[in-house]
Amino acid sequence: MTILVVGASGATGRLLVEELLSRGVKVRIIVRSTEQLPEALLQNDNLSVIEAGVLDLDDAELSKHVNNCDAVASCLGHNLTFKGMFGQPRLLVTGAVRRLCEAIVENNPARPVKFILMNTTGNRNRDLNEPISLAQKVVMALIRIFIPPHVDNEKAADYLRKEIGRDNPLVEWAAVRPDSLIDDDEVTGYDIHPSPVRSAIFDSGKTSRVNVGHFMAQLMTDDAIWKKWKGQMPVIYNQSQP
Repeated sequence: MTILVVGASGATGRLLVEELLSRGVKVRIIVRSTEQLPEALLQNDNLSVIEAGVLDLDDAELSKHVNNCDAVASCLGHNLTFKGMFGQPRLLVTGAVRRLCEAIVENNPARPVKFILMNTTGNRNRDLNEPISLAQKVVMALIRIFIPPHVDNEKAADYLRKEIGRDNPLVEWAAVRPDSLIDDDEVTGYDIHPSPVRSAIFDSGKTSRVNVGHFMAQLMTDDAIWKKWKGQMPVIYNQSQP
């Protein structure tokens, strides 16, 4: 099995890569720089590194990197700096998801490729009836205006829902929605729900990054779990939360 991961130098992406490598999976990563990655990780024989920005690669290069991959995962996000939040590209995640999916389709794989997007509980799954309070609707409207990365997250998931859809013969997808992300050293118990069971704004739960990486790896390597969640936007919380 070969899996391509973009956003692998981020806090969650790195943990996903480590989890996949621990399972004996061959992993390709596209990163602008390897400076944030541990040397032990870079020396793993099952890891291939492409140093580039995803949106900087031309179509032929991207198709080559996606070719023969069984799954693609995006842990891309905007840097928490003024430039990262408000500079270009405003639609970094959406653009990467679109181009990666187009590259998969261009390669015309013999079997569908799994695409897993790391998303957020702040983004509703509009395929389901996920009611939120009026107060949360107001806050989310303000977030869309003043925090551009949130719109990017919404549009990326919408691309998968609307343009790829659930019956695409070449691309199958899932969008994993963690709540408030925290750091933890080891995988702990976690719960998966089709929709949020808490308010992302007024009653957010905790989700450790290592648990997100573990669940995303499960989706890519366990066919039974994939069949349960493909075409959906599962929400992940750490267990033992009031």
